[in-house]
Amino acid sequence: MSQNISLEEIKKFWPKDAPNIDNVQKYVSKYQKEKIVIKYGGNVLIDRTVFNNFILDINILNKLGLSIIIVHGGGPRIKRELDKKKIKSKFIDGLRVTDKNIINVVEEVLIDFNNDIVSNLKKLGTDAVSFHTKENNIIKVKPEREELGFVGIPNKINSQLIDDAINKNKIPIIAPLGVGENQQTFNINGDTAASAIAKKIKSRRLLLMTNVEGVYDDQKKLITEIKPLDLENLIKWKVVQGGMIPKIQNCVDAVENGVRGVVILDGRKPHSILHEIFSDKGSGTLIRE
Repeated sequence: MSQNISLEEIKKFWPKDAPNIDNVQKYVSKYQKEKIVIKYGGNVLIDRTVFNNFILDINILNKLGLSIIIVHGGGPRIKRELDKKKIKSKFIDGLRVTDKNIINVVEEVLIDFNNDIVSNLKKLGTDAVSFHTKENNIIKVKPEREELGFVGIPNKINSQLIDDAINKNKIPIIAPLGVGENQQTFNINGDTAASAIAKKIKSRRLLLMTNVEGVYDDQKKLITEIKPLDLENLIKWKVVQGGMIPKIQNCVDAVENGVRGVVILDGRKPHSILHEIFSDKGSGTLIRE
């Protein structure tokens, strides 16, 4: 898509409930030569209406010529498949303990979901390309902790394949899977995978789309912007707890390693990506120095 897309062209596909169209060209210029990593949690995309809205928004970003990289989760789909196969799993510190039986299911479900995203984008005319352990694998991992089984931490990312896709105006759709020694597949926490990729390619923004509005203070009010150190204090003071802790640790790690800003926002809200990228107000919680 041309960098000089006209306002008249944008009007043809800009949704009515999206941010003010008059600001769009300004933000397209701002992000034109930048990369944006968007991580969509599987707990958000389980709702098909939300999934369809997500596909529409990514299609719009592609039409505007922005360089987008998608990392997806798949937790609820994995749980559903494990339940169907009567395979029990447990969690340690928010991470699924993954044995040989479970990793096979995880890999199958995530690749299936990945293909689902790619095919739905292609239906709208957006060229997307799959990245996972069976096709275009870009993530090498080391085991996270022995007790977690086949759960890995990225230790090498092939960013050249991401750049090659973007240069051909294709959107990389990346599953949180990696390969360890002996070509063994490992599951990766989706936020950890997205953060590692954002750091490697020095993305301008990392957006973590989840099922909460953002980060709340001790009065349960949404924090619109916060520095990494203040965010770490919220963990220390137990204001932030549970599954939000690893998410925030990944945010801090990304900002401290070259990503200019990380945003945690509610992926269930219609056009939340567009509101974040194309308005001064943004949405959710922005973390930056």
